[in-house]
Amino acid sequence: MNFLRGVMGGPSAGPQPSGADTIQKLCDRVASSTLLDDRRDAVRALKALSKKYRLEVGIQAMEHLVHVLQTDRSDSEIIGYALDTLYNVISNDLEEEEQDDSEEENSPKQGDDLGSQFTEIFIKQPENVTLLLTLVEEFDFHVRWPGVKLLTSLLKQQGPQVQQIILVSPMGVSRLMDLLADSREVIRNDGVLLLQQLTKSNAAIQKIVAFENAFERLLDIVTEEGNSDGGIVVEDCLLLLQNLLKNNNSNQNFFKEGSYIQRMKPWFEVGDDNCGWSAQKVTNLHLMLQLVRVLVSPTNPPGATTSCQKAMFHCGLLQQLCTILMATGVPADILTETINTVSEVIRGCQMNQDYFASVNAPSNPPRPAIVVLLMSMVNERQPFVLRCAVLYCFQCFLYKNHKGQGEIVSTLLPSTIDATGSSVSAGQLLCGGLFSTDSLSNWCAAVALAHALQENAALKEQLLRVQLATSIGNPPVSLLQQCTNILSQGDKIDRRGSKVQTRVGLLMLLCTWLSNCSIAVTHFLHNPANVPFLTGQIAENLGEEEQLVQGLCALLLGISIYYNDNSLENYRKEKLKQLIEKRIGRENFVEKLGFISKHELYSRAAQKPQPGFSSPEHMMFDHEFTKLVKELEGVISKAIYKSSEEDKKEEEVKKTLEQHDNIVTHYKKVIREQDQELEELKQQVSTLKSQNEQLQVTVTQQVSQIQQHKDQYNLLKVQLGKDTQHHNSHGDTLQMNGIQLEEVSKLREELEDWRNRHEQLQGQLKEKDAVIENLKSLQVEMGTEQSSQLSSSRGMEHSAELQKELELLRTQIQLQAAEISKLQTENQKLQATNTAIDPALGASGAVASRSSEKEGRLLQELGELQSEVKALSEEKASLQQQLDSSSSTVAILQDEKSKLQQEVAEAKKEQDDLLVLLADQDQKLSALRSKLKDLGMPVEDEDDIESGDQADEDEDGDEEEQD
Repeated sequence: MNFLRGVMGGPSAGPQPSGADTIQKLCDRVASSTLLDDRRDAVRALKALSKKYRLEVGIQAMEHLVHVLQTDRSDSEIIGYALDTLYNVISNDLEEEEQDDSEEENSPKQGDDLGSQFTEIFIKQPENVTLLLTLVEEFDFHVRWPGVKLLTSLLKQQGPQVQQIILVSPMGVSRLMDLLADSREVIRNDGVLLLQQLTKSNAAIQKIVAFENAFERLLDIVTEEGNSDGGIVVEDCLLLLQNLLKNNNSNQNFFKEGSYIQRMKPWFEVGDDNCGWSAQKVTNLHLMLQLVRVLVSPTNPPGATTSCQKAMFHCGLLQQLCTILMATGVPADILTETINTVSEVIRGCQMNQDYFASVNAPSNPPRPAIVVLLMSMVNERQPFVLRCAVLYCFQCFLYKNHKGQGEIVSTLLPSTIDATGSSVSAGQLLCGGLFSTDSLSNWCAAVALAHALQENAALKEQLLRVQLATSIGNPPVSLLQQCTNILSQGDKIDRRGSKVQTRVGLLMLLCTWLSNCSIAVTHFLHNPANVPFLTGQIAENLGEEEQLVQGLCALLLGISIYYNDNSLENYRKEKLKQLIEKRIGRENFVEKLGFISKHELYSRAAQKPQPGFSSPEHMMFDHEFTKLVKELEGVISKAIYKSSEEDKKEEEVKKTLEQHDNIVTHYKKVIREQDQELEELKQQVSTLKSQNEQLQVTVTQQVSQIQQHKDQYNLLKVQLGKDTQHHNSHGDTLQMNGIQLEEVSKLREELEDWRNRHEQLQGQLKEKDAVIENLKSLQVEMGTEQSSQLSSSRGMEHSAELQKELELLRTQIQLQAAEISKLQTENQKLQATNTAIDPALGASGAVASRSSEKEGRLLQELGELQSEVKALSEEKASLQQQLDSSSSTVAILQDEKSKLQQEVAEAKKEQDDLLVLLADQDQKLSALRSKLKDLGMPVEDEDDIESGDQADEDEDGDEEEQD
């Protein structure tokens, strides 16, 4: 202790030792002291000096401190001091607190380098990290907590290297997962921070952590802390969940299969009073929304995204998000992120899109949520990020949603527009934004309307019917004409914002509208001012800002050529090409067309579907439009250089290919039908075979049964011969008599029963006779009453009822009489049997004295056996008849089988003929494709054509199901 007083600044007469000398002495003390107390005090002193003399302590004491961790495991106090000292040396968290005001600005960077260097020295020996993992397992607070902090600091400094060491360490990740179950909140919370660093950018560790039940524990912590109302711990848990799920398809699937999506619903249960949200609550809810977006991100595999979207609908999560969307008092940034989240939850999922279309805002009268959102999008007073989010939501609602596209376009058609003007439709809002004086509203409305036409040729034709009233007294103009008018007069209209942005939006709408729609191209070319305007824009040498407009004008003109059906004589493909050659030049036209894909904003928009613009001026391109440009740029460039003869040949080849495709499709259909018929015939043949086998088994069983009966018959004959030969045996005679006595007693009992029943029936018959007599007398009385009261209708009704009852009783009497006659015949038979049995009974009573009467009983038994033989012969005859019928059935089945085989052979022959014909057609197709390739035409492979055909068939099937 005297040594420590001197080191720590106690009174001394000589000069004070420097910090480096003191640290060296303390290190020597740690290394050489044999007493644990001395080593503990020295390590405590090093901990006190480690913040101020970080470099010196790190250089001189690190090796000694690691040795203490290895050798003094039994003393938790010295282990805690050593871990704290190492943490102070390696961590950069305390660097700013220890800096003086006089230090230079680059000192934090030097501190970062210092921590990284010390970390590299520490992990150079991988067993040091393994040692830390074992110390973290200790339950003692003074050991576990510093160990967690030190390991977290190592991961911050040298993350990938430390991750690899932990990954190869046995049960390394599992040891750290136990921190989440610690009852001490400090260790649990720091454990969450440690796992955050551990799971960064390492998919293998992320999977291990997820399968160590991390989702269950983290969601429990979030629930315990109060969900979105919780503190910083909830934020840390959500960040860790994002690390585990982002870009990790395996963990996302595990999260969905474990029904953890259902546990996210309580996070978004926001009350009616949304005033006064704390900053932490806003942060937590923002992270929760981002976590939902991670599961349904467009960059995920489509199957995984779809399954998560369906799970969110079934558990009510989407409904909860829509409630927040329509709630009042929600902070702007939370509302924006909620709109983006709902967008990706419904994107491409028909069930979720249908639900979103049915959501109404809590207004009076109720308005659809889509209309309320579009009102915000075209309102220039709304924040820019909110307007971008609404546009993204509208795009996601229409993505692969032909039903939703039709509903939006239908609000523009003349037959569905509300004449009263009491409600505003989505189509009216889009038209209002398209022709407003705000350039951003123009662009957003044009892109939204383009998405309503995406990959839907039928709606492109329907939109040509839309008429707009420009001013009072003037005739209405079509929507297409109005768009071209604004495009050509864009410089003359006073607009707020970029005029280039308005023109770019209108050109994108027109390009989307005209692509793959010959009727729309014809309508566009029918206006004589459109082509001169486009050629004039392309031919001019304008500034850099206008180059984008020139490129889009070139694209629109190229679409008018490529999808031109030559229905207008003055604007046929060849004449438009000649016009480009004279006024612009082919090379110049292709160069202007290339301005689009070379633009920086084009590349940025092509990266992801969500509009991510830093400012309104950068909103120039839409993600789906970039796909259209990529698809059309090459084919338009080739179409410009083709001659009229090549175009004719191309059209002829296209027609021929279409004809051949129709023939091939027809024969495919025929072959498919024949395959179905052949399959049905095969099933019938297999059924008949199985029935034939069953009948053969039945016949075999019947033959075996007949053989068994024959054997039994022969056996009975043999036994009967033996009995007649040995009828003199006295013992056998007694046994037979005993058997016959039992049978005689049974017959007597049955005879007594029949007599009793006969007496009962006689009594019932007498009762019935008495009833009949009564009824006859009653009938006579009723007859006299009826003769005296013929005028009474009530008496007549009563007589009719009695007559019916009398008839009913007569039928019952007839039935009873038949039954009595039947019983009388049975009684006579029984009496005859009784009389036949009585002599035998009399004879059986004197068996012991007279053995001469044994022959009578044997003869009686012989008669019974003969009757049994007769019954067996009758049964044999019936079985023979069944066998004959089974044989005839088998013969019929054999005939049907031969007929079916003949039909199958004919079907196979017909199919072979069809295959030969298809082979000839394929040879012709390949010859035509080779001719096309020689002519320089792009020809798709057969696999691409078939896959396209199949995709068309699937889309047609989906449309039919939706209808």
